[in-house]
Amino acid sequence: MGEVVKDLTAGTVGGAAQLVCGHPFDTIKVKLQSQPNPLPGQLPKFSGAIDAVKQTLAAEGAGGLYKGMGAPLATVAAFNAVLFAVRGQMETLLRSQPGAPLTVGQQVICGAGAGVAVSFLACPTELVKCRLQAQSAMGDSGSVGATVKYGGPLDVAKQVLRSEGGTRGLFKGLVPTMAREIPGNAALFGAYEALKQFFAGGQDTSGLGRGSLIVAGGLAGAAFWASVYPTDVVKSVIQVDDYKNPKFSGSIDAFRKILASEGVKGLYRGFGPAMARSVPANAACFLAYEVTRSSLG
Repeated sequence: MGEVVKDLTAGTVGGAAQLVCGHPFDTIKVKLQSQPNPLPGQLPKFSGAIDAVKQTLAAEGAGGLYKGMGAPLATVAAFNAVLFAVRGQMETLLRSQPGAPLTVGQQVICGAGAGVAVSFLACPTELVKCRLQAQSAMGDSGSVGATVKYGGPLDVAKQVLRSEGGTRGLFKGLVPTMAREIPGNAALFGAYEALKQFFAGGQDTSGLGRGSLIVAGGLAGAAFWASVYPTDVVKSVIQVDDYKNPKFSGSIDAFRKILASEGVKGLYRGFGPAMARSVPANAACFLAYEVTRSSLG
């Protein structure tokens, strides 16, 4: 239990660092993902990431970049604690003997297993976050963001529970969430371990400095998003879709319609902000995790 507590504590600290560094980028990503397609002859609400930042600052101030942070902040402890604790327990199961280093392939398996566990926490949190982030980007579309206004994270949860099928409504988008978290975390932890071993020149990575951990964590975060980004777009559009008059019947339908109307580029809306976020946010997360975990013994 001592190791579990250490992973829970270090994961919580790492998650808080990740959220503070990365949330503004995430807000812009979701706004670009969820903005409606313009009518013929009209321009889209946002022409790109920089334009989205400018419009958000002009309309909502700096606080607009942190809109929706209450939901993940409230659950960041649970999310990252579970992620790192499950990964730690899987590491224990896969080790040939206590303290033995794991291979990159074994870390991929640990990451995938952790992804399964955190999907059930990520889905309702992401739904609340996306609704708050997207409602100012939905324009005059017929989606839920245009017809329903939310006062905050708790208001989103209350309205979903009351009007969208109860608890089941909070898990809208669970399939694409799992399709993101399982392979994404496999790539994240596999890349992180591979980079650490590369910098260390072998499997013993205990002597790595903070600079190496920052680079490894940042590039591992980029690996996460590069491997699963289209799935994240599908998740976002499903979670902000109108419950009473949905555009999409499910994940496959959303994927097909995005591809048909916008082509492959439609599956990469907001990719720039996501990648810009992933490097500093995950660098901060892994560094905070490693330093906290080391300080706990």
